[in-house]
Amino acid sequence: MPQAVGIGGRKVYLRAMNEISPIVRPKQRKPDWIRVKAPTSTGFAETKKLMRRLNLATVCEEAACPNIGECWTKKHATVMILGDTCTRACAFCNVKTGMPRAVNPLEPQHTADAAAELGLEHIVITSVDRDDLPDGGASQFVKVIEALRRTTPSTTIEILTPDFRNKAQSAVEKIIEARPDVYNHNLETVPRLYPTIRPGARYYASLRLLESVKRHDPSIFTKSGVMVGLGEERLEVHQVMDDMRSADIDFLTMGQYLQPTPRHAKVAEFVTPQAFAAYAAIARAKGFLLVAASPLTRSSYHAGDDFAKMRAAREAKLAAAR
Repeated sequence: MPQAVGIGGRKVYLRAMNEISPIVRPKQRKPDWIRVKAPTSTGFAETKKLMRRLNLATVCEEAACPNIGECWTKKHATVMILGDTCTRACAFCNVKTGMPRAVNPLEPQHTADAAAELGLEHIVITSVDRDDLPDGGASQFVKVIEALRRTTPSTTIEILTPDFRNKAQSAVEKIIEARPDVYNHNLETVPRLYPTIRPGARYYASLRLLESVKRHDPSIFTKSGVMVGLGEERLEVHQVMDDMRSADIDFLTMGQYLQPTPRHAKVAEFVTPQAFAAYAAIARAKGFLLVAASPLTRSSYHAGDDFAKMRAAREAKLAAAR
């Protein structure tokens, strides 16, 4: 039976990973285009040491990102605030599920200290879902943004938030007032697959969240990502693109879903680089300011370079309109 815990004054059943898929299957062999080398560099070791010294979690580690070796070698790390334990149990995600610990009051300043020590020009901050907190953790995002502005004011800030289920309007407004440079929230997959892949979330609620960012402050860039290879149909992906553009989302990221353990959702298909290129061409034609689509693309992969490209694309668009 699932374990029952009290979250936000109600009883929630957290599924053990073996209940997501009771049959343990061997992981599929990855094609050549998606294999990466094991991280061994000095830069990687130094980044890891810094994260441990400051007691910071990273999505790079917790979500088993395939790009961790490349990014950490360059001393680019994506900090995951609000701890390392999520109150959801999504079938694609490797972050552990359970009852989280109390929010660490030192986490905002430690995040800013890490950005300063790494010399980051652009930082991505994400978090676990915290359905147990009255504001879903929005106030911690605000504190992190404020700490970064004080400590390393030249660093541009990108946040990747959860959906703040049942708290979205007030939570998002609070974060918008802190003025991050980029507001990212991933749709993850097509609506049809939500019940099995992202059961704790609602597709249209996520779209409305992103739409509300633009409505409150059009100057903030908005960004969202989807995984492919979960059994989605091509036209379903095209419809997600249309939905994103209807919400005025600036930047689309697309990457290959990889099964983190045999107990997670199985890979239905390894999408070829050529198919990613075709998706990217269609997305650009639909009007996104920027599109990143490749097997290894992830939300924060090359985020700093992409932010510079997105800002330049907006400036060129405004210049052309004048």
